[in-house]
Amino acid sequence: MGRRVVVRVGILVGLLLAGCTSPEQVSLGQVREFADASARLGGYAELSRRYRDTYERELPYLSPQAERLARETDARRRAVFDDFVAIQKTLVLYMQTLSLLAGDGRYDLSERIDDLGSGLNAMADSGLKKQHVAAYAGLSGLLTRAIASRYQNRSVDTMVRDGNADVQALIDAMIILTSIYEKANENEQKTVLGLFNAEIPMSNRNADRMLLTLAKVHLQNKTAEYKLIDRRYKLAQQGLTKVALGHQKMRENMSQLSSDETRRMLAGYVRDLNKIRDALSAE
Repeated sequence: MGRRVVVRVGILVGLLLAGCTSPEQVSLGQVREFADASARLGGYAELSRRYRDTYERELPYLSPQAERLARETDARRRAVFDDFVAIQKTLVLYMQTLSLLAGDGRYDLSERIDDLGSGLNAMADSGLKKQHVAAYAGLSGLLTRAIASRYQNRSVDTMVRDGNADVQALIDAMIILTSIYEKANENEQKTVLGLFNAEIPMSNRNADRMLLTLAKVHLQNKTAEYKLIDRRYKLAQQGLTKVALGHQKMRENMSQLSSDETRRMLAGYVRDLNKIRDALSAE
């Protein structure tokens, strides 16, 4: 009789524990989905490369005087490019690590430690400020500790709480840099399209008909290209803003991850991020 009581108590305890842990597992699933969607967002790396390669695209359309200035600007862009990309790599690695912490399996990201750079430079004209450099160092340190120790207690809570301020600062840096990229693209657009808009009306001789036709086709293609890129800047900035808001809300609700409201909120951010990623991929 006593053995039956023990068995029943054991079953009840098991059911009780299952009931307590199941919602948390679901909520961690939402954390994992948000981290995965954030890591896969895309857009920023491509726009960084486009910013770096501005001079190569502009060169055929530049006057000799403008070319000298553009060459100097090109050197400055290339000097800061690695720092700009390092910010994204660190943020992606953070999200990948967070996703694995929220998962069920064991993980080993020790090989990814090499992806963490030695540090950033707060150059006066780069757009990066001291707080961005400090945030990069802080998040890199957190990731190094998390990867080296493998966070055996699987502390998603610790990761999010300790990393949130630096995550917010790095996303702020990426949004600022994306705005700088957009401004550079706007200047490039004025240079390239301005040349065609000035020269085409003056080329109306019959002997220039074939050349004029080719110029008009080229103008149409470049106009379509810039229109597409303009939209990509907007999408990238929207995506980064969603990541920042989602991570902040997750940080504020770490004590109630299992609530229906929190799960719906995180699911909404995941849905929005996936839509933005799909829009970036489709263009």
